[in-house]
Amino acid sequence: MSSSLAELPLPLRVRTVAPLTDDELLRFCAAHDELRIERDANGELIVMSPAGSESGGKNSDITTDLTIWARGDGRGKVFDSSAGFVLSDGSIRAADAAWIAYPRWNALTKKEQRGYAPICPDFIIELRSPSDVLAELEAKMEMWIANGVQLGWLIDPSRRAVGIYRPGQPTRLLENPETVHGEGPVDGLALPLAEIWK
Repeated sequence: MSSSLAELPLPLRVRTVAPLTDDELLRFCAAHDELRIERDANGELIVMSPAGSESGGKNSDITTDLTIWARGDGRGKVFDSSAGFVLSDGSIRAADAAWIAYPRWNALTKKEQRGYAPICPDFIIELRSPSDVLAELEAKMEMWIANGVQLGWLIDPSRRAVGIYRPGQPTRLLENPETVHGEGPVDGLALPLAEIWK
């Protein structure tokens, strides 16, 4: 990465001459794995720095707890923050944690599963890091819902709050919950938040 790019504030929005194809974006991301890169519905690249160590640890806790629950539940598959999905609006986005029901995931071809899968997760979690602008994360949550997510959680350690997003319903804010409980596609999930609030 050039020093001039390294000095720019992130996230950075970049418009290429022609929008990158899914395969081109996959290769570009592989060549710049020190960054997190997504593509919005307009073809712009969103370049973000990796999470800080504290946020990375919290995200690992969340993904681990979700994975343990999912393996016991047996209805779906968990994805971490490095998994991008091609959404119906043409964007390629990644959540900090995502879950997809097995019947939907298994309906994809192996080739589709290997690249950016053309599927919207049923459930996602976004974790606000200290550098994240809340309004931008809230807009991303609305984007997830508009593309087909059935349930989304925006976990904000700085406010000790969780925003619950569902299609056709107003956002519900939980303040300082000890645990957040799943519904709909992830009914039965109970995510403890004590480690996240530390």
